[in-house]
Amino acid sequence: MNAKGSAENYIEVIAELGSALSEDHIGWDQRCEFPWHKWQMIRESGILGLPFPSEYGGSDQDLIATMKVLEALGYHCADSGLNMAVSTQIVSTGIPLMRFGTEQQKQNYLSRVCSGGSVCAHAITEPGGGSDAFSMRTSATECGKKYILNGRKTFISNGPIADLFMVYAMTDKNQGALGGGTVFLVERGTPGFSTGEPIAKMGLRTLQLSDLIFEDCQVSTENIIAKPGLGFPILEYVMKWEILCGFAISVGEMQRRLEKSIEYAKNRKQFGQAIGSFQAVANKIVDMQVGVKTSREMLYRTATKIQRKENATIDLAIAKLVASEANVASALHAVQIFGGKGYMVEHGVEKELRNSIAGTIYSGTSEIQRNKIASMLGI
Repeated sequence: MNAKGSAENYIEVIAELGSALSEDHIGWDQRCEFPWHKWQMIRESGILGLPFPSEYGGSDQDLIATMKVLEALGYHCADSGLNMAVSTQIVSTGIPLMRFGTEQQKQNYLSRVCSGGSVCAHAITEPGGGSDAFSMRTSATECGKKYILNGRKTFISNGPIADLFMVYAMTDKNQGALGGGTVFLVERGTPGFSTGEPIAKMGLRTLQLSDLIFEDCQVSTENIIAKPGLGFPILEYVMKWEILCGFAISVGEMQRRLEKSIEYAKNRKQFGQAIGSFQAVANKIVDMQVGVKTSREMLYRTATKIQRKENATIDLAIAKLVASEANVASALHAVQIFGGKGYMVEHGVEKELRNSIAGTIYSGTSEIQRNKIASMLGI
């Protein structure tokens, strides 16, 4: 069921797949397992190739069209971990390959990204770094036509299941973070490279996370993306896509949650009337609507500026901050509106609250976004 064509075609396919993609989402979450059969549905839908050129198996969609399809995925698929695995696949390896890769690298790898035949990940975060990516300690030392990688990455999305990894490492510490970082494409099975066990976490439990370990791992110079020293400019470019695509999904999830809450508030009776007639409940629903509408408009407005090649640095930070915090507020309101059912696992509402917290941490914490905005305001 590949929807080659317009974004609307892909949205229709995702709507048709929604029930199957959401099937037993609570059970999969409780088991902390990745649903491979659903990944196959995603592969067949064609959405993994959305923003990539057709000559590599992609669909030639622009950023905004890609976001609209991913928003539909968030709306129709109740498995947020699977949704984030999709976003990671598109952004982590495909985007830097498309923008910075050599023709040979695109020929070798981009079709595997688009088809989903190879699951992808990118490795930035380190045990001692977290938000401070500039303190990266993973090193890559040149040795003839190879580089020797040593170090450890952590909290890597798709880590336990990925086949292709974009690995950020320091090749010249004397140049500092802005000029000394380099990106390497590393395949699973490369000698000296291993992954840790899946990491248990609060939410997004079907999204698999693990450590990556590099012990004298030899990588060919042909697997360098762009050239040595461009690691952090590449990361900056990738983060634009990561924020916009990831939180477009969140907007879809927020919209679905809002509609479920409205339906429940209309039908749940207490004290002889629908609970939606009580101002305390109605106000929560209004706040949820404000949150989803504000987040959507901020994300798409920022994407428009980026497509026009305008400076959107502060817009991106604001969009990420607004969307991530609105998602948490929306999920918390939903728990309160559903009351006891909202707190029980069987209804899936509490899962959405656990999932939403992650958005205030990954892609730059809320605190980091506020620091960026303050800096750009000159304070």
